[in-house]
Amino acid sequence: MNDDIEEFRRARQAEKIDKHKRRVSFGDLVTDRWENAREYGFGKGSSCYDNVLIIGDVQVGENTWIGPNVILDGSGGGLEIGDHCSISAGVQIYTHDTVQRSITMGAAPTDTSPTKIGNGVYIGPNSVVSRGVTIGDRAVVGAMSFVNSDVPADAKAWGAPARVQGV
Repeated sequence: MNDDIEEFRRARQAEKIDKHKRRVSFGDLVTDRWENAREYGFGKGSSCYDNVLIIGDVQVGENTWIGPNVILDGSGGGLEIGDHCSISAGVQIYTHDTVQRSITMGAAPTDTSPTKIGNGVYIGPNSVVSRGVTIGDRAVVGAMSFVNSDVPADAKAWGAPARVQGV
């Protein structure tokens, strides 16, 4: 049986490398990104890699791309992501944090707030979006940004912490 699985993995990996010039995890070899998104109830035309961690109430609109190694945390009041968004590789979007619970040695509860990503938003690779943040329609968040405050529609923001640029 293990030989059969290994033979299957090698053949699929060779196809992926030949066709797309990329090597992917085993889960992404055997699943379909669009089917993954449909199984989560995401909008028509959206795709989601198999290795994405999805927790709690996460709603995603139509034609949105969720890249590899993403964390979507809707456990703290819900996470909404609009239509035609690009959530790049390694992005983490949260609706909770345990800062107060940790520094009070468990006396304080986990803090929660819903997070919302508008339509047509691009979030660059390895960015982190904190709980309670709203990113407006058509906003761009640069790579490796830490977004801990709202980003208005049509704005470009980057940095740690992310700041709106050129407004």
